[in-house]
Amino acid sequence: GSSRTPLPPPFPPSTRKARQREKEQQRLHGRITVSNSEAAPEPGRIGPWRGEMSGFVGVVVSDPSLQGQFTQVELRSLKAKFVSLKRDSGHVTTKNLPGLMKKLRGLHEVVPEEEIAAFLSESYPDSDQEIEFESFLREYLNLQARVSAKEGSATAGGGGAGGRKNSSSFLKSTITTLLHNLNQAEKSSYVAHINTYLGEDPFLKKYLPIDPSGNQLFDLIRDGVLLCKLINVAVPGTIDERAINKKRVLNPWERNENHTLCLNSAKAIGCTVVNIGTQDLVEGRPHLVLGLISQIIKIQLLADLNLKKTPQLVELFDDSKDIDEVLSLSPEKMLLRWMNHHLKKAGYKKTVNNFSSDVKDGEAYAYLLKALAPETSPETTLETKDPDERAKMVLEQAEKLDCKRYLTPKDITEGSANLNLAFVAQIFQHRNGLTSDIKQVTLTQSASRDDVLVSREERAFRMWINSLGVGSYVNNVFEDVRNGWVLLEVLDKVSPGSVNWKLASKPPIKLPFRKLENCNQVVKIGKELKFSLVNLAGNDIVQGNKKLIVALLWQLMRFNILQLLNRLRSHSKGSQGKQITDADILNWANSKVKTSGRTSRMESFKDKSLSNGVFFLELLSAVQPRVVNWKVVTKGEADEEKKLNATYIISVARKLGCSVFLLPEDIIEVNQKMILTLTASIMYWSLLRQPQPEISEASEPSSMASDATSDIGSEDGASTAAPSESEEANSLSDSLSTLTTDDATSNAPAAENGNDATPDAPLAENGNDATPDAPPAENGNDATPGARPAENGNDAT
Repeated sequence: GSSRTPLPPPFPPSTRKARQREKEQQRLHGRITVSNSEAAPEPGRIGPWRGEMSGFVGVVVSDPSLQGQFTQVELRSLKAKFVSLKRDSGHVTTKNLPGLMKKLRGLHEVVPEEEIAAFLSESYPDSDQEIEFESFLREYLNLQARVSAKEGSATAGGGGAGGRKNSSSFLKSTITTLLHNLNQAEKSSYVAHINTYLGEDPFLKKYLPIDPSGNQLFDLIRDGVLLCKLINVAVPGTIDERAINKKRVLNPWERNENHTLCLNSAKAIGCTVVNIGTQDLVEGRPHLVLGLISQIIKIQLLADLNLKKTPQLVELFDDSKDIDEVLSLSPEKMLLRWMNHHLKKAGYKKTVNNFSSDVKDGEAYAYLLKALAPETSPETTLETKDPDERAKMVLEQAEKLDCKRYLTPKDITEGSANLNLAFVAQIFQHRNGLTSDIKQVTLTQSASRDDVLVSREERAFRMWINSLGVGSYVNNVFEDVRNGWVLLEVLDKVSPGSVNWKLASKPPIKLPFRKLENCNQVVKIGKELKFSLVNLAGNDIVQGNKKLIVALLWQLMRFNILQLLNRLRSHSKGSQGKQITDADILNWANSKVKTSGRTSRMESFKDKSLSNGVFFLELLSAVQPRVVNWKVVTKGEADEEKKLNATYIISVARKLGCSVFLLPEDIIEVNQKMILTLTASIMYWSLLRQPQPEISEASEPSSMASDATSDIGSEDGASTAAPSESEEANSLSDSLSTLTTDDATSNAPAAENGNDATPDAPLAENGNDATPDAPPAENGNDATPGARPAENGNDAT
């Protein structure tokens, strides 16, 4: 053996390196076709030129369409960056990605970190959701596509070089094809869900079932009716169907009203819609439509994963000390905990931490179904070695539990996170395997009773905060604000530049004093904004004092709406320097109703006569006569009539463009604070659309209107309105879809002290008025000491 002469390499080392560099360059420009063995070596196998390039190991991507979008050089670089994020916690979540992605090619110095975070929230509303490498690659491509589309539009309008335009167009075309391939499985699943739950709807049944293979879904959502109906399936009663425009042929104005109602209602049930405008839905933009539908369906499937709906979930926790942990868990985390609870009992040795890589082999599903339904789960499911065959058997067993088949064996083995989550949620709905022993759930029921007094406020604050487009997604207000970070994000939204980010600690925060530092800064800023915080200290927030947290959040919301109103008022004739008060809002509402020829009047925001809802219907009719259908309005005498009017009021307000989060009970019971914010929201809408010269052409409102108009487009103009009002109507819809006026409030006495005082300091600029697709505005925060690096204020909504 030692006498054999080794064969020389086919090329000298210098030639080999040159050829490799040449091939990589050719790949980058699409001039070479790479064989499968060269493009995607098997895991752990050394790639081509093994003897000559000892350091070359290919990165395997299971999706062929995804593999073709990157060279091996790019994949290795991206993989290294992705793996570097895993070193601390062992996994990567979506909240880890914005800081990495802003440094990548095509995004560096083009997209701010906040906009990346908002973009990711479309597909991953839970920022703590684990993400796999291939999903990271897809989101990178999706983001590149959006940037390229914007660059292409700018170039077509005369900015930029022609070469860049062609490059952007090519990239956009390539990635549009990729997106179609990637979303087909999810689209088919969502279509099946819609066909199942809306197939018998009186209005929609003539259009259903939808064919998942074509674009029928995107065509059908253009009038807004289907999405409104789907929201009501997810959370029954959210939209009063009397407010939906349901004619066979809708004009652009009526379509726009439906989409405005849809988006504001989606926000009210917890969807993240900061990057979606009415024009996106009118045009049926696939990735945005599927992202919204995904969130709505997810809310429906996870609706029972809380202690109020399923008190038996307390079985997953050891004792009463864990009750705070139960309340703070997101539905996805609760579902994982439930799954692992049964897997452990069934003898499964691993822990499932995600709905993608950890379930791809189907083994966890086999154990789960064996634990929940042993009568339909043969041993052969566990004994089979083929993952595809096992996945097929798992789905057959789940069907015996009445779980609809919305995914395929391939969706399981490829680790489709959204579809696997939906599958597990379906299993939970049909057979959760938890105890029905009342004695074991009394602890949870008593805890729920203690929480019922503030549950309505908690819900409304949660929806409001999530609608702002902050980086964190709130699942439980009283638990999620205790480290102070979420409150700092909210303060930065309603008062840009007020937070010193150099002194703030970002989650996860292990040291208690860091949480206290955050909360102390929250209190300090609140006092600077003239909030009444006499009894509130930073430690009260850390300890989760519900009454004081409610008082703080109410003042934040009230400050926000008064700030918006004052900015509009400051541009009106003869009102420079005059701050709007609660009395001004009351007088405006009464005056508006009176001038419309109606006779209703409210004496105060706690006037019990408001419970019948007639005053607010007359106010809405006064600001937009065509919006109220008086044929469906009741006298509001009996309790049922009052509820009908209250639900109609909320839907009509959202249909106009008011972003409100109150419940019908808040109107019926005349909750003073919620009545105030509802009235203020309608006032803001009315002032925003007033014609010149009542509101001058000052830069702030003008830019808001122009941004909104560019996002809506002329198609959404009111065809039934006079031409002079068409443009106003367009500008309002999306401006108000991002309005942070929310009618979630509290009755806590602490919130009452001194709230009528408005800040004397000049109001900071509030970027919340920027529309989703508007280009980032100039942000003065950069000049603020301690401003968060790369923060773009609120311009990235």
